[in-house]
Amino acid sequence: MLHLLIVNYTGSEEDAAPFVRDHVRYLERHHADGVFLVSGQTVPSSQGGAIVACGVDRETIERISAQDPFVVNGVATHSITTIEPGRIHPALAELLPATEAPRG
Repeated sequence: MLHLLIVNYTGSEEDAAPFVRDHVRYLERHHADGVFLVSGQTVPSSQGGAIVACGVDRETIERISAQDPFVVNGVATHSITTIEPGRIHPALAELLPATEAPRG
């Protein structure tokens, strides 16, 4: 399964600034363990950011999301959309767990 996490600031970027260092460490840890595939700021950055995660179930990604220093400190929320891939670009096939045959 894939999970799209949208990180929305609850206030301004300035409110989140004191927690950026810890947030980056959080991102690096989950990139290193292979759960986060992509992360980055939105454009414009004042909206927050987005993370694409894989290899864990919904309960686990909810737990991981709750540990984001931005969330812990109340300066952002995560909305999570879970996706069961139906088609995968060949360049990504090795990164993503096997899925059912494409439908339709």
